[in-house]
Amino acid sequence: MSTLTVTKRNGKTENINLEKIHKVITWAAEGLDNVSVSQVELKAQIQFFEGIRTTDIHETLIKSAADLISENTPDYQYLAARLAIFNLRKKAFGDFEPPHIYDHVKNLVQQKRYDAHLLEDYTQEDFNQLNDVIDHSRDMNFSYAAVKQLEGKYLVQNRVTGEIYESPQFIYILVAACLFAKYDKAERLNLIRRFYNAVSQFKISLPTPIMSGIRTPTRQFSSCVLIECGDSLDSINATSSAIVKYVSQRAGIGVNAGAIRALGSTIRGGEAFHTGCIPFYKHFQTAVKSCSQGGVRGGAATVFYPIWHLEVESLLVLKNNRGVEENRVRHLDYGVQFNRLMYQRLIKGGNITLFSPSDVPGLYDAFFADQEEFDRLYTMYEQDDSIRKQTIKATELFTLFASERASTGRIYLQNVDHCNTHSPFDPKVAPVKQSNLCLEIALPTKPLNSINDSEGEIALCTLSAFNLGALENLDELEELAELIVRALDSLLDYQNYPIPAAQRATELRRTLGVGVINYAYYLAKNGVKYSDGSANELTHKTFEAIQYFLLKASNKLSKEFGPCLAFNETTYSKGILPIDSYKKEIDNICPSTLYYDWEGLRSEIVKHGLRNSTLTALMPSETSSQISNATNGIEPPRGFVSVKASKDGILKQVVPEFERLKDSYELLWTIPSNDGYLQLVGIMQKFVDQAISANTNYDPQKFESQKVPMKVILKDLLTAYKLGVKTLYYHNTRDGADDKQEDMDDCAGGACKI
Repeated sequence: MSTLTVTKRNGKTENINLEKIHKVITWAAEGLDNVSVSQVELKAQIQFFEGIRTTDIHETLIKSAADLISENTPDYQYLAARLAIFNLRKKAFGDFEPPHIYDHVKNLVQQKRYDAHLLEDYTQEDFNQLNDVIDHSRDMNFSYAAVKQLEGKYLVQNRVTGEIYESPQFIYILVAACLFAKYDKAERLNLIRRFYNAVSQFKISLPTPIMSGIRTPTRQFSSCVLIECGDSLDSINATSSAIVKYVSQRAGIGVNAGAIRALGSTIRGGEAFHTGCIPFYKHFQTAVKSCSQGGVRGGAATVFYPIWHLEVESLLVLKNNRGVEENRVRHLDYGVQFNRLMYQRLIKGGNITLFSPSDVPGLYDAFFADQEEFDRLYTMYEQDDSIRKQTIKATELFTLFASERASTGRIYLQNVDHCNTHSPFDPKVAPVKQSNLCLEIALPTKPLNSINDSEGEIALCTLSAFNLGALENLDELEELAELIVRALDSLLDYQNYPIPAAQRATELRRTLGVGVINYAYYLAKNGVKYSDGSANELTHKTFEAIQYFLLKASNKLSKEFGPCLAFNETTYSKGILPIDSYKKEIDNICPSTLYYDWEGLRSEIVKHGLRNSTLTALMPSETSSQISNATNGIEPPRGFVSVKASKDGILKQVVPEFERLKDSYELLWTIPSNDGYLQLVGIMQKFVDQAISANTNYDPQKFESQKVPMKVILKDLLTAYKLGVKTLYYHNTRDGADDKQEDMDDCAGGACKI
């Protein structure tokens, strides 16, 4: 082995230096338990060959350490991470020690990789102070999966050549510097320091668009974009143009296409028959797939329509693998919209009547804005023989929906009445008509009639999350909530808006969506479980604190900068809070005791307003949870070691504190049913002002026939509705494959990547 020669980064060759390799691995192993330097060395040296490049040696060492990650030896994920950080810094700076932040920023601004405003808003002396704040040793706290995600998605780089230009701590400090740049000089260093410490110590989790975009010349950081399409060619074409704009700028898309009239409807006074929804859905699919997202992720969108649409039987099978290309649109996801009347028809064994929205004036709008009016119009139109319609048994239609949801996993559900009756918006003036790709955003929209339409509204939501696992007590949320609201609210003014309707909606509503990560660890740490009700009270208390402190922070900002322009269109302006409008069924499964001064807060909100119309949304957080070495969003893990496939390879990550808490974690497929999980989602929804990315999960092996009975699936839909759940995201079925492996790119383009 000692006779091998290696090729250095500068092209020179020399004899391999095994002692140097040993020193690097020994450094990376310092302070870690149950790791063997010699085992990594032996595993790596088998793969060395004559003339190997030093960069390949380092990659081999990293992979050799990563391959040893297991339940019994979790610390290899940190050894591999440190080796990867060492390699990353060498590539970025030519040295292990990062440069002074001023020199670094000046260099990257000159290369046009960083935004020039950094050198305009901050002096060299300012950067000296920032350099004292930054703690590059925190790079050593990442897990291996986190470093690979940083390399793959977040670090500023040349994605063609693979060159990397920064290390992780520069992301955190520069995001803070950008977001607080316009604050008074005396105040901003304090804000930057506090925010930097919160994000770099994993107490606050930032989404992909923020981590990868802020500090660069690209200024679009909203994770979610909601576009409503009207029933006209102008609106359809404007919607398509808006999709292209926002897909190219890293956003996940929700498209409400429910108003498009059905196949065979008359157009231009009977001059022609309408081609129906499917050709236009194909048009949207082409728009979504026409742009990559700077190599960060691919485009994706969910299209929404009502369960009573005349074409629903054709629309429900659009993702189905059977059928021909002409009657399928497989590269979109779909959100099917329900309300109280639809569930009542199911429960009573009745029928559902299907209409084209164009044939039933007022019905489509009432579906969102006024449930009593919808009931009246719906039954009236059912009795009108002059209106084109089709009747189908409710059980048959629900079964078709549930069957397609089960077979594809990607037919989602939105309860539009819950989205409007338990909402921050007055549905009479600002109804919520759709959600987004990951089903956690619930915001008002208005159709576009042209790409420059100043009357339309494209809803944007800017996301972030609290790391519940990093909390020692709930009072910490007060400081974290102020930081997160202040930062995200600044971002709304910092970013650009390529479409007037998006800028208009943002200026009116200033919507934010703060969620959580590491909920499974939080439950394990507190000794409670998903399935048996033991986590109900803790969840109630936690999400009460989250919403309370976020509202308090937004109220404080409103006192400083004024409320959002459309505050009068919120229920908050009338003194109505989430604790007033939730489904009271929740009181039967959880004590309704409140621990914070809601009456005092109510008074302050009515008097001074809120800076932000919305503050909470619970997203999947697939990628950002990995950065924080946390469990996904609110989901139970599939295994103690998650093995996630991404375009960057197989990434293994061990759940937090596995050795101490392995008996406290509840794994996904050990949970007997969805009942306990749905109860927890309902409790969260009591306080969450938008929606929740909640999944339903089924193991066929738990049933006698080795098949999930349809009555079980339908029962879960009814349970979710009864508990006030607004949306349901994935339908997961255990297929007998490796339960630990998940596809990180499965939901590419959506907020699940935040």
